[in-house]
Amino acid sequence: MSKIDHSLFAADKYALEKEHGQCPECGSKLIMRNSKAGPFLGCSSYPDCDFIRPLVSHETQQIKVLDDSPCPECGNPLVVKNGRYGMFIGCTGYPECHYIAHDEKEPDQEILPACPKCKKGQLVARSNKFGKTFYSCNSYPSCKYTLNYKPVEHACPQCQWPIMMRKQMANSVVLQCPQKSCSHKITQSE
Repeated sequence: MSKIDHSLFAADKYALEKEHGQCPECGSKLIMRNSKAGPFLGCSSYPDCDFIRPLVSHETQQIKVLDDSPCPECGNPLVVKNGRYGMFIGCTGYPECHYIAHDEKEPDQEILPACPKCKKGQLVARSNKFGKTFYSCNSYPSCKYTLNYKPVEHACPQCQWPIMMRKQMANSVVLQCPQKSCSHKITQSE
């Protein structure tokens, strides 16, 4: 078995640490750290100093100012920008004005039942980060009621909960009570 010269690894590690500079808050070395969001530079005297800096900066660049298009919120001209998630049209008055133009029209949303938990909000369809649709109360965060299946305004015959969930099966539709203590099912044919 051959011997490994560990002094080479130590020299490389020192060179990497030296490249990152010093912490602007306490003067300690900045070192590369990892988190579930990815690598970043952090102060070597953590937890006494909690300075961090992202490795990649996502600066927004202005492409073209649209002088003939005023912002509907503040009246400043709009601008075409290239940001972290691609090109968009925003207000030149940022950060005071946060207006961003959305070119896609929202489809006519189906009216869903009222929230049975808080009785103040309305259930609305939303998408999670993977694109899957779920249904929740529009009074979030004061009401955190959610469903994974489409709500139907039909009282449960067993527990009288005002809504049921519509589940599509292979050859039928099942209405199921969303209450875990009940879970009553009604099978309907299509």
